[in-house]
Amino acid sequence: MNILYVGAKYDYSDPKRGGFSLEHYNFYESLVAMEGGRHHVTYFAFDEIISRRGVYVMNKDLLLIVKKEHFDLCFFVLFNNEIFKETLFEIKEQSNAITFNWFCDDHWRFHNFSKYYAPLFHWVSTTDSDAMIKYKRAGFTNVIKTQWGCNQDLYRKYALEKQYEVLFIGQPYGNRKKIISKMKRNGLKVECFGFGWPNGRLWGEAMVQKFSEGKININFARSSGYVSIKNILKIFFYKDKKKFRIHPILTWRDEMKSFIDTLNTRQIKTRNFEVTGSGGFLLTDDADNLEDYFIDGKEIVIFKSIDDLIEKANYYLVHDKERESIALAGLERTIRDHTYQKRFRALFNAMNLQDK
Repeated sequence: MNILYVGAKYDYSDPKRGGFSLEHYNFYESLVAMEGGRHHVTYFAFDEIISRRGVYVMNKDLLLIVKKEHFDLCFFVLFNNEIFKETLFEIKEQSNAITFNWFCDDHWRFHNFSKYYAPLFHWVSTTDSDAMIKYKRAGFTNVIKTQWGCNQDLYRKYALEKQYEVLFIGQPYGNRKKIISKMKRNGLKVECFGFGWPNGRLWGEAMVQKFSEGKININFARSSGYVSIKNILKIFFYKDKKKFRIHPILTWRDEMKSFIDTLNTRQIKTRNFEVTGSGGFLLTDDADNLEDYFIDGKEIVIFKSIDDLIEKANYYLVHDKERESIALAGLERTIRDHTYQKRFRALFNAMNLQDK
């Protein structure tokens, strides 16, 4: 199959952050490698082009490459509104390619983002089980339920010494700092890595190796939303080219719904599959339909509160065999069922691309 992959190459589309994006490591590299590399994948890194030539030229370049090449599938992972709606509509209507977008955050971006872009593709996917109901109510029938996974060629178990009792890799937004502080006050030795922590961010193989160095890897399921003046102002204002502009009044209701969703959401994170796919023991916050993917107490361990997190962390720190057995079962489950190559094959089948 001839595939055009359209996604951000750099972390949060910002080369200054110093590493490639989650999409690059997982989506692009898995598409290239899947089924023995039999698909031809053209990489259109929109953020890289924008940084060199601007957003308008990037949109023109995208239209040119679609018109020039005969793609079977245009696989998009939209970050924001860098790709104009007019561009997406023209590609859908005037090319012979099937167009598809993976929506990353429907748990809290459905109302102010996804529902406006879904009509511009032949097919879209969501990782949010509740979003399927929202799409149906909005009249969309081109939606496929999928889930995050891991790139089996990147995430693997390393035979490394356990240097950390409890390890957290992720950003310190929301109440995460308070939770980590409470864990430390209760005697747990917790080490944190990520953008915003003193240890800094990890990418690629360096992050994967860290998962093998922690006896316990913890994961939080809440989104980045919390009540603050700054977040409330985002309902009414947005930043464009370093200038603040007012959202159209008719969109304020959708912006408010999305903000409320950020406060109530517990979503499955990529970390659930990255840690287990690296052979790490995962102690994770509960999330939307998580137990459809892992067996609690056998393949991962779920905590229900901060006190439960502390209690279970202390328990598994002194029960090595039980902890290692769960980590091994989690690894086996992820490699068997939750790799991106398997996710993409299921998506291709749903889009009637199984023979391509």
